[in-house]
Amino acid sequence: MVGYILTGHGQFSTGLKSAVDMIATPQENFEAVPFTEEAAGTYGDTLKAAIAAMREKTDGVVVFVDLVGGTPFNQSMIASSTIDNVKVVAGTNLPMLIDVMMSRTDSSTTDELVAEAVEVGKEGVATMALEAGADDEDDE
Repeated sequence: MVGYILTGHGQFSTGLKSAVDMIATPQENFEAVPFTEEAAGTYGDTLKAAIAAMREKTDGVVVFVDLVGGTPFNQSMIASSTIDNVKVVAGTNLPMLIDVMMSRTDSSTTDELVAEAVEVGKEGVATMALEAGADDEDDE
C-alpha cells in the first residue's frame, strides 16, 4: 500500500486531514505534518522523518502539499530526492484527497495515484452560480 503525507502552511494539512477523516473516515497510512511558525526551525527534519517512517512501512509515499515553491514543497522535494519511491503533488484540494483515499488499494502504485490525484484535483475546481432574482413562484 502507498502511504500519504499531507503538509502545507499553517493548519492547511491538519484542517484538510480533519475534513478527509470526517468524510471518508480516518485512513490508514495517512499523516499530516503542518508547517507552522513555531516549528519552522525543525520542520525540514520533521517532514523528512515522517516521510522516511511512512516509506519504511509502505510500498511508496505520495506527499501532498499546498503550493509549488513554498517551504513545504521545497522540503518535500528534497526528501523525495533522498528516499526512493516518493512523489510530490502540489495544489492539493479536498476532492483530490477524498478520491485518492477511496481508490487506493494494496496494488496501487505511486505513479497511478499521482496521475489520478492531478486529474481529480483539476476537476475539483469549478465555478457555479444561481441566477440572481429567480422567481420564487416557479418553485411552487
